[in-house]
Amino acid sequence: MTNNRARGPNRRSVGRGAWILALIVSASPNTWAQKSKDLDLAQASLEDLMNMQVTSVSKRSQKLSSAGAAAYVITQDDIRRSGMTNIPDLLRMVPGVDVARINANTWAISIRGFNYRYSTKVLVLIDGRTVYTPGFSGVYWDEQDVPLEDIDRIEVIRGPGGTVWGANAVNGVINIITKKATDTQGGLASLGTGSEDNARALVQYGGKLGKGSYRAFGNYFNVANGQLANGSDSADGWHAIHGGFRSDWDLSQQDTLTVQGDLFGTSEGQTVTTLFSNQLPAFHTLTDKVAVGSGNILGRWGHTFSNGSETTLQVYYDRVRRLDEASLDTLNTGDVDFQYHFQIGSRQDVLAGAGYRLTDHNISPGYEITFGTGHRRDSLYSTFLQDQIQLTNSLALTVGSKFEHNDYTGFEFEPSAQLVWTPSDRQTVWTSAARAIRQPSWFDAESKLDVATFPLQGNGFGLVQLNGSLASKAETLLDFEAGYRIQASKQLSLDASVFRSRYSRIQTLEPATPYFTFNPPPPHLVAPSYWSNLARAHDYGVEFSANWNVTSRWRLSPGFSFLQMKILMDPSSHDTSTAASVGDSPKHQAQLRSTFNLPHNLEWDTLAYYVGALGIGPVGSYTRLDTRIGWRFKEGVDFSVAGQNLLRPLHFEFLDGLQVNPTQAERSVVGRVTWRF
Repeated sequence: MTNNRARGPNRRSVGRGAWILALIVSASPNTWAQKSKDLDLAQASLEDLMNMQVTSVSKRSQKLSSAGAAAYVITQDDIRRSGMTNIPDLLRMVPGVDVARINANTWAISIRGFNYRYSTKVLVLIDGRTVYTPGFSGVYWDEQDVPLEDIDRIEVIRGPGGTVWGANAVNGVINIITKKATDTQGGLASLGTGSEDNARALVQYGGKLGKGSYRAFGNYFNVANGQLANGSDSADGWHAIHGGFRSDWDLSQQDTLTVQGDLFGTSEGQTVTTLFSNQLPAFHTLTDKVAVGSGNILGRWGHTFSNGSETTLQVYYDRVRRLDEASLDTLNTGDVDFQYHFQIGSRQDVLAGAGYRLTDHNISPGYEITFGTGHRRDSLYSTFLQDQIQLTNSLALTVGSKFEHNDYTGFEFEPSAQLVWTPSDRQTVWTSAARAIRQPSWFDAESKLDVATFPLQGNGFGLVQLNGSLASKAETLLDFEAGYRIQASKQLSLDASVFRSRYSRIQTLEPATPYFTFNPPPPHLVAPSYWSNLARAHDYGVEFSANWNVTSRWRLSPGFSFLQMKILMDPSSHDTSTAASVGDSPKHQAQLRSTFNLPHNLEWDTLAYYVGALGIGPVGSYTRLDTRIGWRFKEGVDFSVAGQNLLRPLHFEFLDGLQVNPTQAERSVVGRVTWRF
C-alpha cells in the first residue's frame, strides 16, 4: 500500500511556515484596517440569542424563541470560536445530532437515529439548494464545502420538516445559510496549517456594483491520510479547490435579486475491501481514487406587494460528476420553487408554494455494483399550504401539508400541526404532530450489489447479492413532540424537547430463492435478497440545551440528548440484519462548550463531547475534548491555535459496514491567521 501520509519534516516545515507568516503579519499592524466586522455574539445578551430570526421551521422568518419545533442555531460566532475546519465537525455541538467520522473524508451524520454513511432521513440544504443525491438519498459530505467565514448560521431542525421541505426531511433538516454579499465587503485572506490539515487558504473580496453588492472567493485545503486499525496509513487524504460568488441586488423598493454559484473540485482516496464482479470469488483490498467535479448556479427573486404580501421565485441548476469505486456518477438537477406569503385579516398568516425538480442521472458500473440500465430521469412535483392562526394573543396554531408526486411511489402527503403558547415574553411552550416520508432512491429500486462470497462443497462458491425492487415503498414517520423554552434570567436560558416517533414500512432485505448461473464466470450459486418494507420502529427521547452567562466574560453552553429505539419485524419478514441497525446510533450524547473572553483581546474556548457506545463493531463510548486560543491582535487581524481530540491519540467513531475501511480519529492541532482589509 502506498504511504503518502504527510509526516515528519514535511509537517514541521508547514508549521514553521505558518508561524513565520504570523510574525510577518504582526510586524506592520498599522497598515491594516477592518472594513467588515462580524457580530460578536459572545457579547450579545441571551435575549438577543433567543430572539434570533430563523427560517427553517416554517419557511418564514420568526424568532427562535417562538418556533414550534426543536430548533438549534449554530451562529457565525459559534463557528469562529469552535476551531473547527469543516461542517460535519460543527454539527457535533447540536444535541440530538449524531456525527461520526468514518475516515478523513467521509462521515455518517443523522438526527435521532438510523445513522450510517448514507443516512436517508435528514434533508440538507445550502441556501435553499438541496444537496442529497437521489442515487442513495444520502449526502456526500466531502462535496459540501462552504467557506466557514461566509456562513451566517446553520439552522438545525430536529424532527420532521416535510410540510415545507418535502421528502427526506424525516428526522430533521440541516439548513446552511450564507451571509449576504452586503455583509462581506472588503477583502479577506485566511491561512491555516496543522497536523491533520496540512494547508488551508481562503482569499475573498467583496464590493459594490450599481444597486447591488457582490463577493467572490477562492478556497483550497489539503487534509492528511488517517490510520487504519493495524496502525498503517490509509489512503484517505484529500485536497480540494473551490471558487464561487454571491451577489445581492436591490432592483427597486419592492424587488430583490440574489444570484450565486460555485465550482468545486476534489481529489481524495480511500482504502476499500471489495469484490470485483468480473473476478469472483476473491476479495481485493486496494487504494481507490475518488474524484469530484461540481458546479451550481442559483437565482432568487423576491417581490413585496403594496399590501405587504410577498412572493419568492427560486431557480437553480446543479451538476455533479463523481468517480468512486470505479463508478462514474453524473447527476444533473434543475429545480424551480415558488412561494407566496400573505395575511388574511389580522390573525392568519399564510404561506403557499409549488415546485418542480428534474433529475437526470447516469451511473456506470463499479467494482461490485450496477444501477439498472445506468440512466434514470425523474420528476418531482410539489405544492404546499401552511396557515398560522393567532387564536389568542398568546396562543398560535399552525397547520399545513405538503403534497408531492414522485416517480417511485406516486402521490404522497406530509401534514403537520404546531401549537405554540407564549405565556410571557420569556417563555414558550409548544407541541406538534407531523407525518413525513422518505421516498425510495434509485439504489432501492434498481441496483445490484455483490456483497460477499461463501464456499460450497466441491470447491464451488456462492455469491450474496443485494437487489433493488421497483415495488419499494416510501418509509413513513408519525411524530409527536413537545418543548419548553425559557429565559430564566439575564444570565440563564433553557431549551428542552421530548419526542415520540412511530415509523412504518421500514426498509428490509428479504432473501429469495437461490439460483445457479454461469455468467459472469466462473459458474457459481447466487443467493439473492431484495429490498422490501417489512419492518416498523418506535423511538422516544429527550433533548436539552442551555446558555449560562457565568460572568460578563464567561459563558457555559451544555447540551444533552437521550434516544431509545426499537425496530420490530413483520411476521412475514426473513430479514436478519435490520433490527441490529438500532446499534448504529448512541443512546446518550452530551456537549459542554465554554466561551471565555480574556483580557487583551484574547479568547479561550473549550468544547467537550461525550458519545455513548454503538452496538455495531462494537465502537466504544468516547469523550472528545477540543480547545482553542484566539487573539484579535489588531482590528482586522485574528490569530488562533486549536487542539482537537486531545484526550485520546486514536479512536474509531464508526465502522462503515460497506466497503470503505474506516480510519481512526487522531489528536491534532491547527493554527490559523485571518486578515480582513
